Formats: sequence, structure tokens, C-alpha cells
Amino acid sequence: MAYSTEDMFSFSAFDPAKFAEGYRDLAGRGASQSQEAYTKMKAAAEEATRTAESTIQSAQAGSLELGLQTLEAMRTSADMSLTHMEALMGVKSVSELVELQTSFFRRQAEATVEQARAIQNTARKLAETVAKPGTEAAERMMAGFKAS
Repeated sequence: MAYSTEDMFSFSAFDPAKFAEGYRDLAGRGASQSQEAYTKMKAAAEEATRTAESTIQSAQAGSLELGLQTLEAMRTSADMSLTHMEALMGVKSVSELVELQTSFFRRQAEATVEQARAIQNTARKLAETVAKPGTEAAERMMAGFKAS
């Protein structure tokens, strides 16, 4: 089958109007997808900022509470020690000294255990509170991935 020169160099199959229209559609879809991606990224960045702020505020409040509890424990211990020293000043026998010392060490140990337990509970609550916003944000993000 022989083709003529006119058939070989004919651009009858190429329609510039259709090409421009297809290019416009492609560019429009690309711009729309870029806008959607930007909107999603902006929302994610804002959510991450809110999560970070919430976490920092929780950490600050919890750290303050831990610090106050620690100071209170130190104050209590110092008060107990001073009271014990005053009691030691009035000791009249070795048996009374041993009894005072034993009683003091027992009370001091009990107080220390209670203070440590209270501080540990506060630290645990602080860790849960600080981790909560991040955990919730991660769960929301994963739910968004599953839905997409």
C-alpha cells in the first residue's frame, strides 16, 4: 500500500483546540489536587501545633505539681528531723535515746514511703496526661489514612 506525500505530512489528526482543552483540563486537575493537598497539610500542621502546645502546657503544670510535692516532702522531712533533734536534747538515758532513734527512723521511713508513693502517682498521671494529646492525634491520623 502506497501513501502519498500529502497523507504522510498531513496533520489532519492533530487538532490544536482539543490539545489545548486537554492541557487545560489536566492543569486544572493538577491545581485542584495541589490545593487539596495544601489544605490537608495546613490542617495537619495546625493540629500538630495544637497538640504540641497542649502537651507542653500539661508538662509544665505537671512539673510544677511534682516540684511542689518534692518541696513538701523535703519540708516534712526537715520538720521531723528538727523535732527529733529537740527531743534528743532532753534525753536522760541510753535506752531513751535508742527508743527515740528507733521511733524516729520508723516514722521517717513510713513518711518517705508515702511521699515516694504520692510522687510516683503524680509522675504516672503526668506521663499519661502528656502522652494523651499525641496519642489521640496519632489515632486520628491513622483513622484518616484508613478512611482514605
